[in-house]
Amino acid sequence: MDIATVVGLVLGFVGVFGGAVLDGVHIGALFQVSAFIIIFFGTAGATMMSFPFDTVKEVMPVLKKAFKRQELDAATIVTQLVGFATKARREGLLGLESESESITDPFLKKGLQLVVDGTDIEMIRNIMETDVAFLESRHKTGEGLFGTFGGFAPTLGIIGTVLGLVHALGTFGEGNADANALVGAIATAFIATLYGISFANLFFLPISFKLKANSQQEVLLREVMLEGILAISAGDNPRIVEEKLKAFLPPKVKVLMEAQKAQSGNKEE
Repeated sequence: MDIATVVGLVLGFVGVFGGAVLDGVHIGALFQVSAFIIIFFGTAGATMMSFPFDTVKEVMPVLKKAFKRQELDAATIVTQLVGFATKARREGLLGLESESESITDPFLKKGLQLVVDGTDIEMIRNIMETDVAFLESRHKTGEGLFGTFGGFAPTLGIIGTVLGLVHALGTFGEGNADANALVGAIATAFIATLYGISFANLFFLPISFKLKANSQQEVLLREVMLEGILAISAGDNPRIVEEKLKAFLPPKVKVLMEAQKAQSGNKEE
């Protein structure tokens, strides 16, 4: 579970609605079933028209990805690939066959198996780069899905408010309401706008941005794996492999890895 997504979601809604309560707004006045129906079904309908049904039905699996933390990190992958390079240097590429069986990441496993099978290095590059390209394409579709939700929600909120105002002013014009009731009806009408803006900026758009950030991180990990696999296939020295892959790491992580490496070397001595 990605704690940042959960905490951010809670803080956002607590900040908005908690602030409203502290400002003297009665919490019950903020809940309107009709406004919610307009926003929910209106936004869902408009989004379904914008995407193929096969994409829309994947909304829940895509949403889960925003709340799921990446299991692997770049530093761990670099260490793992350097280990593979060292073993390949000592035992040959066939010595990596046993390692490929224990790998859980399908992309890394596929790349290492291609190396063990003696696949041409350019063929390996083409195959794995194609996988990365389609990964990015799938992720962009998920980002766009929630971005579209976020784009339509405020507009549907305005539509809901207009409908509420039409009803309120129509009732007042018929002489069935006094000034106080009219003011109350107008205030209620704006709840739809509140819902639309709130859901867009506190849920839909942040989820879209989080999916984009997760996608960038996953693509980075795939690029690290790709460079490592190609270096191993080319028979590069493990130290060269390590230096190549460290280029993908933030400075702090590089320093930490060097410290851990030095500490490990001191223990061996």
